[in-house]
Amino acid sequence: QAQLVESGGGAVQAGGSLRLSCAASGRTLSMYAMGWFRQSPGKEREFVGSRRWSSGSTSYADSVKGRFTISGDNAKNTVYLQMNSLKPEDTAVYYCAAAVSFRVDYTRERQYNYWGQGTQVTVSS
Repeated sequence: QAQLVESGGGAVQAGGSLRLSCAASGRTLSMYAMGWFRQSPGKEREFVGSRRWSSGSTSYADSVKGRFTISGDNAKNTVYLQMNSLKPEDTAVYYCAAAVSFRVDYTRERQYNYWGQGTQVTVSS
């Protein structure tokens, strides 16, 4: 089993920045990748970005490219989501997730095995 704990959510004005953290514990050695997803009221959960543990390579949804950056500290089993130039449409509950299998990409919910509890991000105009 693995546990994921997100932190760093909050309220910010449009144009501002926030950094989310996701700390993993438990079976971290079996993790291939970490992903970030978000869910707004009335909408399905959507992919934000992902990072492979071994190579550090990242992938992003088009809606956040150039504004969001995923980084990681493997020694601390922690990944970060730096969110800049935030927009009201970025308002959502943000979830981190961990995948324990190798995939060509990590953009779909079903590719992930463990999920955090979510953290709220609210961007006001």
